[in-house]
Amino acid sequence: MVEKEKEHLLATIESTTDVPIPSDPLKRVIGQDHAVEIARLSARQHRHLLLVGPPGTGKSMIGQALGFYLPKPRQEVHVVHNPQNPERPFIEVLTEDEALAMDAGRSVASGELLPPENVPRKVAEQLGYLCQNCGAYSQPEDAVCPKCEKRKGSQAGMENQPFGDLLGNVIEVTLNQLGGGGKKSVKTTRTLNGKEEVVVYERAGDKIKLMDQKALEKIRQIEKVSPRKVLIPLKRKNFILATGASETELLGDVRHDPYGGHPQLGTPPYERVVAGSIHEAHEGVMFIDELPHLGALQHYILTAMQERHFPITGRHPQSAGASVKVDKVPCDFIFVGACNIQDLPHILSPLRSRIVGSGYEVLMDISMKETKENADLLVQFFAQEIEMDRRIPHASVAAVKELLKEAKRRAQVVDGKKASFTLRLRELGGVVRTAGDMAVLEKATLIEPEHVRQAIKRCKSAEEQIKERYGSYYGGLARDITGAQKSQSPYNYWESHINDDFKGYE
Repeated sequence: MVEKEKEHLLATIESTTDVPIPSDPLKRVIGQDHAVEIARLSARQHRHLLLVGPPGTGKSMIGQALGFYLPKPRQEVHVVHNPQNPERPFIEVLTEDEALAMDAGRSVASGELLPPENVPRKVAEQLGYLCQNCGAYSQPEDAVCPKCEKRKGSQAGMENQPFGDLLGNVIEVTLNQLGGGGKKSVKTTRTLNGKEEVVVYERAGDKIKLMDQKALEKIRQIEKVSPRKVLIPLKRKNFILATGASETELLGDVRHDPYGGHPQLGTPPYERVVAGSIHEAHEGVMFIDELPHLGALQHYILTAMQERHFPITGRHPQSAGASVKVDKVPCDFIFVGACNIQDLPHILSPLRSRIVGSGYEVLMDISMKETKENADLLVQFFAQEIEMDRRIPHASVAAVKELLKEAKRRAQVVDGKKASFTLRLRELGGVVRTAGDMAVLEKATLIEPEHVRQAIKRCKSAEEQIKERYGSYYGGLARDITGAQKSQSPYNYWESHINDDFKGYE
């Protein structure tokens, strides 16, 4: 039985509105079947990845999509106060169940928020919410009741006492300076289900916090545990973009404290510890584009990949954080690096060796054969670009065909590939957006072929425009720079010396 040939996508749609866009992020990567296959394997086997190729071929999309296939993080990392040596805080790694249990404990200890009207009147009066004179409720910061304009709480009835006016004014001024009258908290008892228990009511903005016996016991338990800070939360992203990160952003730091961490005046060292990208990527993906631009910082990435933990220290010698160090902060991540072909020599050899030893190096494709299936993939790409932009209309079938012609032309002109489509899709996406802008200017409901043709003219590179106008790049320089610039230009010197017949730019 002969299998029926699949119908071309362009024959089934009226515009790119009808093009289905995959929910799987790796299926949105066009023409990079080998790289996508390796990426899926890397996610499943926890392998590192180096993507090599020109800009706009899908390296960033692949790196970002990798996190989609990883399970959600299962660990939460705390930095814990070290009472014997505060400048050497401890690291504690909690499982998902332990982290959730601790969160539940904090939730219980936080008590219940109630409107002031729902607590005993005597408690509301003592906390400064209820006026003893008229029974109106107001903010505890208000020393005077907004309704009856008399003093609340302990000041009420002062008018009938000797020297009441004088003393009342003094108390009112003092309470206003302190933020109103009333107590900050009230400890009392209540009977619940036939049992008497101790409860505490506290101010909480416009509400009152009630802490029952269970909450108070939980607070006592928490106080027994060493003070701590959540360094890497359980609920976090699986993908960390660290492109262009500074040393502090990449490796973490300890914030400066002008009081040097003084127990009474300063901030404790454990509270000043800040995680870096390598720590935030724990159990996830860390992606760095233009990897060689990190320079010497590549050494630290290599160490983190090898050890799967990396210390956090203060990175500024004159900062109070310089004396603080937290050892063995976990950073077990999948590393995905990207670079252009010409930058390969600038990646550290040990780092590349680590990637190859525990992962893959993948060369991105720059073109794909001109087939119906690949044309359909490009149509999908055009629809994706329009959906992602959200500011331009969709494209008609005729406009899509014009874009396919441009994809074919670019493959031949830029890469010398005949009967192929280009995979330098970032520039092609620029044509789509520019064509959309042309349609918006004309208030058209769809992108039409004329808009695409206008966009192609407008999207030419600076070098192409110079060649069209001046005939060559050096011809453009000859007409653009001044005589003084010519005499100082290294290009002028070089050109005049490699060929005796060449007379500068004239």
